[in-house]
Amino acid sequence: MTDVPEAPEPDAAPDAVSDDFHVFDTTLRDGAQREGINLTVADKLTIARYLDDFGVGFIEGGWPGANPRDTEFFQRAREEIDFRHARLVAFGATRKAGVRVEDDPQVAALLESQAPVITLVAKSHVGHVELALRTTPEENLAMVRDTVAYLREQGRRVFLDCEHFFDGYALDPVYAKQVVRTASEAGADVVVLCDTNGGMLPAQITAVVRTVLADTGARLGIHAQDDTGCAVANTLAAVDAGATHVQCTANGYGERVGNSNLFPVVAALELKYGRRVLPEGKLAETTRISHAIAEVVNLTPSTHQPYVGVSAFAHKAGLHASAIKVDPDLYQHIDPALVGNTMRMLVSDMAGRASIELKGKELGIDLGGDRALVGRVVERVKERELAGYTYEAADASFELLLREEVRGGALRYFTVESWRAIVEDRPDGTHANEATVKLWAKGERIVATAEGNGPVNALDRALRVGLERIYPQLAHLELVDYKVRILEGAQGTESITRVLVSTSDGQGEWSTVGVAENVIAASWQALDDAYAYGLLRAGVEPQE
Repeated sequence: MTDVPEAPEPDAAPDAVSDDFHVFDTTLRDGAQREGINLTVADKLTIARYLDDFGVGFIEGGWPGANPRDTEFFQRAREEIDFRHARLVAFGATRKAGVRVEDDPQVAALLESQAPVITLVAKSHVGHVELALRTTPEENLAMVRDTVAYLREQGRRVFLDCEHFFDGYALDPVYAKQVVRTASEAGADVVVLCDTNGGMLPAQITAVVRTVLADTGARLGIHAQDDTGCAVANTLAAVDAGATHVQCTANGYGERVGNSNLFPVVAALELKYGRRVLPEGKLAETTRISHAIAEVVNLTPSTHQPYVGVSAFAHKAGLHASAIKVDPDLYQHIDPALVGNTMRMLVSDMAGRASIELKGKELGIDLGGDRALVGRVVERVKERELAGYTYEAADASFELLLREEVRGGALRYFTVESWRAIVEDRPDGTHANEATVKLWAKGERIVATAEGNGPVNALDRALRVGLERIYPQLAHLELVDYKVRILEGAQGTESITRVLVSTSDGQGEWSTVGVAENVIAASWQALDDAYAYGLLRAGVEPQE
């Protein structure tokens, strides 16, 4: 047996919230098992900092000893992160069957991580004990008792995850509760009931948690997978039944369809239950933290995720807009600012006058109660959406349209005489893309030609070549996304095409739309709007 590393001091982070209720995050372990996520050690350290900044109580960093990456993470986390709110947790298993706990190398690795808190996974389903562990129910209980007691003796705080608990309870409730009781009596601070297969529904969770709490007296937690789409509801149902420890992952990342989502769980606890589970002021960081972690794992943030999605407080129907104009709370369950989000008005063919007025206000344009102006905008939007345009995903194009109506004329910085794009198929299999634009700006006729890695890129470059001398502000613009959609109701290559372009000036992004029978023509429209909007953002006055 090797020397046992001493437990780090202190056990609690300096600004941790009350220990009466735990928000336990397992993004770095369970969340990392999602298909498509492959975290480096640097990624894990970055996410850990975000989670600590958010104010969760515990961050499960991985399984030290199971792979070199997790072992390195714990070493570097000790040296590189000064945790202010969270306590770092190492995950591992109980001792192996027939092995003394002092001699089990994976238990030693847990201690060597120097994490102040250790989560052990144990079997609570008698079928798994006999078929997966290939041991007896009695030996499984001894494995739980020995490992928990040993780690407690070494100064570690211990949580025990009862894997497959709810399925095991349905098979043999007496044994499942015996595992809970054994862990609690051996010194586990929390025994976590895991819906590992994610098949439970809220009423089932409530009934089982309430019974187990009454029969064992143990402090209980909940770990819910989302296979029935009920992970958040199941987590809150467990809280209703007396659980005081919730295990979640950022954005619901996890194996198969995912885990209970940290952000709606925390928001519900604070805003619906009135339970303070984060440090003061941190709930308003919810949207920022959610999107920041999505960037690290390289997954696009879900636009329709509760509380933090960009569409979570977006209103499209004219009926909604009319009510929101009177009182935003009529169609919103909370003030979006509480979770760091904002209300958005979507402009579409479903828009009414109220939608246009509210959208104008959002964009800083006072329509002054001009009913005729608002009516013209509504009709123009409906006509253009019938032709295939979409403004709910192209705010910049809508703002240009709105400002043109307010101005009483086109909002133009340049006038296009003509453009053309050429794609040359060469004998060696390569392609050459060249574009030429002819335009007028500030009384000057400009002809510019450029090559690109595609016809749209060539047009974009030609436009820059022609205009940057007159408008140097365009040098900062960058096309960051390009989407093409073939609209319904047309056939094959004769179909109407819609193009959405996203552009950045380094300070923000905006989207513009173009629609035409020709994909290059649609792209040109979107680029034209993108450049005009970029100059508008830069404070450049349009031509008269």
